[in-house]
Amino acid sequence: MKKRWPGFLLIAVLLLAWEVASRNAWIDPITFPSVSGIFESWYGAIANGELMRQLTPSLGRIFGGFALAVLIAVPLGLLMGAIPIVYRLLEPITEFIRPIPSSAYIPIAILILGIGNEMKIFVVFLACVFPILLNTYSGVRGVDPVLIDTGRTFGLGAGAAMAQIILPAALPSILTGMRISLGIALIVAVVAEMITGNSGIGYFILDMQRIFRVPEMFAGIFTLGVLGFLINFGFLKIEAHYLRWRGTSVENG
Repeated sequence: MKKRWPGFLLIAVLLLAWEVASRNAWIDPITFPSVSGIFESWYGAIANGELMRQLTPSLGRIFGGFALAVLIAVPLGLLMGAIPIVYRLLEPITEFIRPIPSSAYIPIAILILGIGNEMKIFVVFLACVFPILLNTYSGVRGVDPVLIDTGRTFGLGAGAAMAQIILPAALPSILTGMRISLGIALIVAVVAEMITGNSGIGYFILDMQRIFRVPEMFAGIFTLGVLGFLINFGFLKIEAHYLRWRGTSVENG
């Protein structure tokens, strides 16, 4: 964190410039209210519990869809990387579905699942599954064959080699895919809440815009920024723990 102070200083300078420009009407103070006013509204939304009431369902959707993606994509990626026939079977459909934006599935998901949590979790799952799947596959394909041959020399079967050699060697790529997917999950969950939601931080931001409570709208947007930073920072901590053998650290991330 100490090495990141220039970045935080830049944010502070930009917010100060925004504050001065809004107070002096250099920018439209209605469309861009002062930062101090936004923080005041932010504090009020936190104090009365409104922000947390909206944030809680969003977090459930983000981590619910992400967890499902991990449970499905990691085993499939391992199998695709280790067994050629599985790759040949799944690669065409993967490459057909992967380029389609996740938001394009929202109308279909609404028809099948309605507008409740199930639909939003499903869309988040679709958005997360392919980065994890492809990074897992790439990680497995990148394992040094000498390591696998050495394991076989010591009598390791296919299952033991997968658990003791391939999975640990592919873990950096798997965690990279998971980290990318977390950021995508946040974006897709907010989009889904804006389109069909009656709760969640995305719904909160759009609702504040509709009733022209602009400071509260920006407070919701700032909350997304803080949430994204904290999720990324927390995941870097987890990544550094599991990859400590190669000297990975949060500062390097």
